[in-house]
Amino acid sequence: MRNPHRLVSIGIAMLGCTTTLPAQAQSAPRIGEPVMEYRNRLPEDEIIYFVLPDRFENGDPTNDRGGLKGGRLQTGFDPTAKGFYHGGDLKGVHKRLDYIQQLGATAIWLAPIFKNKPVQGPPGQESAGYHGYWITDFTQVDPHFGSNADFKVLVDAAHARGLKVYMDIVVNHTADVIQYRDCPGDCAYRSIADYPYSRRGGTGGAPINPGFKGDAVQTSENFAKLIDMNFAYQPFVPRGEEHAKVPDWLNDVRYYHNRGNSFWKGESVVYGDFVGLDDIAAENPRVVQGFIDIFGTWIDDFGVDGFRIDTSKHVNSEFWQAFVPAMKARAKARGIANFHIFAEVMVDGVDTATLARYNRTDQYDTLDFAFTWAVVEALGGERGPEALAKLFADDVLYRDGPDTARQMPTFLGNHDIARFATNLRKRLPGATNDELLARVQLGHAMLLTLRGVPTIYSGDEQGFVGDGGDQDAREDMFASQVAVYNDNRLLGTDTTTATAHFGTANPVFTQIATLAALRSAHPALRRGNTIVRAADDKPGLFAVTRRDQASGEQVLIAFNTSAVPITRAIAIATDVTGYTTLAGTCPAIVSAPGSVSLTLPAFGYVVCQGRTRP
Repeated sequence: MRNPHRLVSIGIAMLGCTTTLPAQAQSAPRIGEPVMEYRNRLPEDEIIYFVLPDRFENGDPTNDRGGLKGGRLQTGFDPTAKGFYHGGDLKGVHKRLDYIQQLGATAIWLAPIFKNKPVQGPPGQESAGYHGYWITDFTQVDPHFGSNADFKVLVDAAHARGLKVYMDIVVNHTADVIQYRDCPGDCAYRSIADYPYSRRGGTGGAPINPGFKGDAVQTSENFAKLIDMNFAYQPFVPRGEEHAKVPDWLNDVRYYHNRGNSFWKGESVVYGDFVGLDDIAAENPRVVQGFIDIFGTWIDDFGVDGFRIDTSKHVNSEFWQAFVPAMKARAKARGIANFHIFAEVMVDGVDTATLARYNRTDQYDTLDFAFTWAVVEALGGERGPEALAKLFADDVLYRDGPDTARQMPTFLGNHDIARFATNLRKRLPGATNDELLARVQLGHAMLLTLRGVPTIYSGDEQGFVGDGGDQDAREDMFASQVAVYNDNRLLGTDTTTATAHFGTANPVFTQIATLAALRSAHPALRRGNTIVRAADDKPGLFAVTRRDQASGEQVLIAFNTSAVPITRAIAIATDVTGYTTLAGTCPAIVSAPGSVSLTLPAFGYVVCQGRTRP
């Protein structure tokens, strides 16, 4: 049962952050922008809105079952179950483009829309491919979401508004089709050392694949000698599924690792099946060219603006070293100069080093999980914001240092690790809804004013608080029929997910829209470098200056992560004489050259545009 709780609509004013914007920034940014101008924006100019189409809006109820017959185990459709299709589709996203722009987003990231295996899993544990990550056909939209023509209409409509569209793509795996004759269930990973390509069924088995030099020699001539795939298990494609995957070359077991399930350490990270999903052997040149052709065609045919790569660290680096430049070249030929490729390298904690390693070797930008956990630490009630200072200091580790960090999508929570509000509630079980809302709004202030590309997970702007990650973080934006969603206590509203949430009155929505417009109006907030001015080791002050090299604009941003007001002196540039308030209450003049005094309410923040002497 939902716990009765009186909710107070807490806006930005409660945090001491009444915001004044120039007239041209009052509406959602870039509405009515000339059609081609959006192509000129750099990745760091965007504010991304992440959508799972199935959970967003149902624009066409006739496709809810994907054209399939039968019950939920055949069609995948059961709007009462959190692990099945609920009916959202591409027409639904199209229908809500006004809403997305009112929020201030400038780009839409869509979870995979490719055709999926409708249902998979052992008896009693079945779930559906509503999320899009169990692909069988890489060339067409899943019928549950609509058609390729529907996607073209959506992309064209978004572009006409100046909105970019990013596709979520998967290379690491396909749906679970391949089976092992000698292991009908949960198949443990079998290593290259114990089960080399040169022996059938282990080191003591019969010799196979003569002349194959191992997958480190990534030439067509070498892989032509890898014929017998029975080195670890005995893989086969079940009868009736011989052509389940499209393009047809994906049905050949030679293009998969076939070594059993990953245990998430060592070589199994790259070679293991992802919880039973067929793990693609991306070392093979045929696979490399195949995926360049597949995803290059989506660029050619639809003019999408970027890719988010799923499970990227589970694919060998050589693949990405070929694929990423090929996609950028394909996009450039299509007139898309700033094609953005960013990838999921999941880390648990403020682990910049791991993100930077993949960023350097694999040539894509990484989703900034380190930022996520730094903000969770700063606002989770136990630690100070010094983790954010460390985060920014470590930006030098990325491929192009801070320039790369500015292009990395930052986010507070997502569909895998849980929503930001959920992670805070777990750490602060005794917090009132009002306090939790204040902390959530402070986190969004950090997201929208600090470096990186702010990424909003749909539902966060409506105060969604889920029960956890994965299926528990994938609530419906349209009226939900899922009981474990509808009993959640939301923030900033008395409603539940049992009703649709496309209004603009929630204080989180209002704050995001206001700060999104502010970010769009000030180049320092999009492209500025970061100078940390203060970072307490316990809940308290965090302050930075962001300075845009091109315009010279300096913006001072300060946050109070504690539950009590603070007044502090902060070191600043000596040429700053005073500040114009953009959010909160900023000092009109400095205390002395190189110093300014700031007063912040509990969980408050300020955004102050510096005035400099001529």
